[in-house]
Amino acid sequence: MFIPQEFIRKKRDNHLLNKEEINDFIKGVCDGSVSNEHISAFAMAVYFNGMNLDEKTNLTLAMKNSGNTLSWKDLDGPIVDKHSTGGVGDVVSLMLGPLLASCGLFVPMISGRGLGHTGGTLDKLESIPNYNVLPSDKLFKETVKECGIAIIGQTSSLAPADKRIYSIRDTTATVESVAMISASILAKKLAEGIDTLIMDVKVGSGAFMPTYSLSKELAQSIVEIANNAGVKTQAILTDMNQCLANNAGNALEVKEAVLYLQNINKNPRLHSVTMSLCEAALLSSNIVKTKEEARVLLEKNLENGKAFEIFQRMIHKLGGPSDFCEKHDKYLKKANISRPIYAPQSGIIESMNTIDLGMSIVSLGGGRISSSDIIDHSVGFENIIALGSKVDKNQILATIHAKDENSFNEAKKRILQAITIGENKPEIKEIYEIIK
Repeated sequence: MFIPQEFIRKKRDNHLLNKEEINDFIKGVCDGSVSNEHISAFAMAVYFNGMNLDEKTNLTLAMKNSGNTLSWKDLDGPIVDKHSTGGVGDVVSLMLGPLLASCGLFVPMISGRGLGHTGGTLDKLESIPNYNVLPSDKLFKETVKECGIAIIGQTSSLAPADKRIYSIRDTTATVESVAMISASILAKKLAEGIDTLIMDVKVGSGAFMPTYSLSKELAQSIVEIANNAGVKTQAILTDMNQCLANNAGNALEVKEAVLYLQNINKNPRLHSVTMSLCEAALLSSNIVKTKEEARVLLEKNLENGKAFEIFQRMIHKLGGPSDFCEKHDKYLKKANISRPIYAPQSGIIESMNTIDLGMSIVSLGGGRISSSDIIDHSVGFENIIALGSKVDKNQILATIHAKDENSFNEAKKRILQAITIGENKPEIKEIYEIIK
């Protein structure tokens, strides 16, 4: 008989948990025999004592197997997904998915919503009228088969144990456990039935993990667990010391993704990160043999409109307008106020507190403090200045899109406080390290 207290005591005293014990615990999470207090105590014990690779793998697989798992046996090609630890202006998924699909990969991408300073892919997609982020399993599978990609939200049938455990970790100061974060991310991703996973782990002032060493520890943990579980995985440590795209805010980022896929507007930072992640996916899936071959194929499908076409087909298949990409300005909501803010002094953009930039979007109504908050998709900031830029008092730092004067002024104050103007040009990188 499984006794939760004994299970918790074992981890509290820093002893190893075996597969059967972990499976029994997750079964109890799902059937209610394990209480919220048990989950909270277990999460705290793991927070302080950690887990070894076998424990993390067994926890991940138990959470994955707590619900339905997807199968793609009827698809003729590699099944791939990408996951980001989140940031500001991180719109990569909306370009990466169609680009990979244009190269013959299938991308069943289950994404999340934003919370705190980070934007969520689902919130961006809900800027598109009638886009269905929670389709039936049948429609999800049809879309992946016909378009090569479908970007949707987590259904209640996928990794339900993770949903319950995460909600408790979120209120008990145990979110930052590398073991628990790894299991939470991978339980959902492995339930997708993928062959290959590419992780985008952020580093810097806007990253979820506060230091480079912790970001790297998380990347290594995810790569080890996923490969141990049979899914070919690598992680790329990418920069989040500034807004990744030109824009941040749901409708503004969707517009930027559309223009990118039309080969009209390519922010060099965003392009570099997107291409690096795509190249890793193509190489891991054995679609190409070299990084150079991958880049040629990706650039070709960007320039000839193939990726753009796939994105439009996916949007329409999941309920959006058939002409959304051609007429995005007609469909995307616009804020009441659109006004620039200027540099308060001359100099060089030395640094940014990217978390504060993200919170400026929250203050505008474009993000959530709690999961029940309703988002204003029209707000955000456009054409944010890049690190290393020379400015004077005539230089626009960003154009703020706001619903009213009060929220405009609050966002302006936050952005000006978040940007440091000095005399030294900072070192700027997009890609730090690849963990295989």
